[in-house]
Order: sequence, then C-alpha cells, then structure tokens
Amino acid sequence: MLLDIQPSRPLFERSRCPHYHAHMTRSFSQDLPQLLARSNDAMIDLRHDLHAHPELSFEEHRTTTVVRERLVELGWELGPCPTATGAVATLRGTKPGKRVMIRADIDALPVTEESSLPYASKNHGVMHACGHDVHTAALLGVADILAQRREELAGEYTVVFQPAEEGLGGARAMIEGGLLEAHPVDFVIGAHVTSLAPVGLVATRAGIMMSEATSLAVLIKGKGGHGAMASSDGNVVLAVSHLAPRLFEVVTGLSYEGTDCACSAGVIQAGTANNVVPRQALLRGTLRTFTSDQHREAISRLERILRQVQDAYGVTCELVCDESTPAVTNNADVATRVLSSARSLMGDHNVWELPPASPSDDVSEFLNRVPGCYMFVGGAMADGSSGMHHSPDFSVDDGALSAVAGVLSTSAVDLAQL
Repeated sequence: MLLDIQPSRPLFERSRCPHYHAHMTRSFSQDLPQLLARSNDAMIDLRHDLHAHPELSFEEHRTTTVVRERLVELGWELGPCPTATGAVATLRGTKPGKRVMIRADIDALPVTEESSLPYASKNHGVMHACGHDVHTAALLGVADILAQRREELAGEYTVVFQPAEEGLGGARAMIEGGLLEAHPVDFVIGAHVTSLAPVGLVATRAGIMMSEATSLAVLIKGKGGHGAMASSDGNVVLAVSHLAPRLFEVVTGLSYEGTDCACSAGVIQAGTANNVVPRQALLRGTLRTFTSDQHREAISRLERILRQVQDAYGVTCELVCDESTPAVTNNADVATRVLSSARSLMGDHNVWELPPASPSDDVSEFLNRVPGCYMFVGGAMADGSSGMHHSPDFSVDDGALSAVAGVLSTSAVDLAQL
C-alpha cells in the first residue's frame, strides 16, 4: 500500500508559514526547519559511521560509546543505564511541563551486507538491515535540537537508546532493571524508518499498530542412521523439511482489521555429513499475532501439526517459545496528538493513518506501561533500490534522518506542553 505513495508537499511544511519573519519572536515550531538543517550533516556523519560498524544485540559496545560521548558533548545529563549497552540521558526545560521519553533501538542483524555503499558494513556477517542506525543518529539529532532550545522548552525529556530490539529482549531488560522507576515519564514516543514509503511520509494509528511476536524453536529427535539405508521412519531431515512449509497453516484465516497474522521459519539446522541421517534437527521461526485469542489458536494449531509430524515420521517434536514481545499498541489520545504534530510539520497529505502491520517491535514493552505512540517514517531510496527490511540489500535514504528527527522533536515538545 505504501509503495506507491509520493510526498505531495515540501518536506517541512512549517517553513512556508506566511508570518515567518526574522523580526518576530520565533517559536520552536518556527525554528525547527532551520534547526534540522543545521544538525543534518552531523546526523548523516553519525549514521554512516554507525552503519559501517554494526553490532549485534547486547554487543553494541562501540555504538554505546559513540552515543554517550555525543550526549555529553550536547550537554545532556547521562543517567544510569540498566543494561551494559545502551544509554539514557535527560534534559530539563526551564518551564513546567510533562515528562517525555523518546526511544530508539541501536542493534544490528546477523546479515552480510550486499551493497556498494561507501559506508557499507565493515563487520562481516553483521549489518544494519532494519534502519536502527537511522533511529540512533536521528535521536542524537533530536538531542542536539532540544539542547539548542533548552531555555525555551517546557517539561523534561529523556532519550533512551535501547539495545537488543532484534532479540526481543532489550526493552524488557531495561524496564526490569528499573529504567522507568529511575526516569518516570508521562509519555513515550518513537519512530521506525521504513523502506516501503518515500522520504517524508509519516504513518501511525491509534490502538494496535504492530503484531505480537513469539520466537519459536522446534527440536526434532529421531533414531538417525546410515544415509544408504535411510527411510522415513525416525528421519529428522524429512520431518523438518515437512514441517517448515506447513507453518503457514498455523495462521490461515487469522487476521486483524485486514492484516494477516504470520508464522515462518528463519533457521533450519540438521546434520554434519552427507551420508549420515542425524538424530536431531532444529527449526527456529517466529509467530506474529495481534490478540491473545489468536496466539492461543495459533499455538494450538502448531501443536496439532507437530503431533502429525511425529506420527508420520516416527520422531519426537519439542516446542519451545523462548522469547516474546507484546503487540505495539498506541494510546489513542497520544496518537491523535502525534498525528496533529506530524501534520503541522510535514503537511496533511504526508501523514497517514495506516492499518496494523505484521512486523513487531519491543517498543511495545514501554507502550504497555506508559501512554505513547510509535510511528513509521518513510525512507525509501528515490531510485527504488531500498530493498526489504532484514535483507542484504536493504538501504534507506539519508533524507529520512531529518524526517525522523523532525517528527520526534515536534511531537515531544508538543506533548510536553500538554
């Protein structure tokens, strides 16, 4: 749906305000386009550096150093971080107001980049294949912008650079470590760049926006044996090969407001030699649903399929659901406010209310505890070369940085003034 949408207005609508004159007292909203322009080069440099040095979940040590040093340079007060990687910092305005948390994720994926970008990954087998480098650099841009206007701001702002979103455990680790007790807030916001929409498009919705995710592991055990005498009985290779294409049956007919649930395999491991039928095989995948009823139904269907596989191949199947994160659910009032803020900056035609999306994000852990809103911001390459998220050829335009930073900045300031 988003692929064919093109921005119909200038990137920052407010710069065209007819009463935008230098002799007038300038508000944050009036100055924001210029603030973004001044911080843009620094955001791009940071993004390119982070993209070239990606790090996996809970291993983001270099990224953490870059982020913390930049926050100190900008005058933010670093707070204790409940995880070994990541960062938390606070900036207080000079006027009374609400407390707003702005969250970005910082980890990369175990993907080998296939691009000719001058800032392509230098870490073989690791890549920012989902845009977290953009999220991190853009939030540092927000920190820069808010620091420049601190004397005129209301409220208090906390920026959170969260590790391990891709592993579904980072947000929970920060929260269980006392983040929200150490930094109580009234609202939380965040944004995810998307390669499926053009630069400047903003999309969100009230209520459930993204699915719940559950990591699945199925361990299959059989008797194994010589490849020359292999049969279907006890053959874990045949069993796992039969199971993988049946995962779609787990969610057949399950949807939420027009968006289908999903279940798929990402890893299949079996065997050590071409002439040996192994005794074990492992399938790892994810289940994505939108409601607890759908989750229960999908797990019930999967267990039924596993029993059928056991009977058909004389194996045993053990199901483990080891990690999960709830659905991303936006507070209706906060989403309405964020949509209004985004429209005032980007223009009405560049802000959309979208149906639920099947991907997941553990920002949901924050949103389940604090009223807030998560949004998508377009970053597609103009030549159509962006590639899909989590793929080796994924890329997004540097222009997304100002779009993400702009929407987060204006939304945060507007919320703080409520």
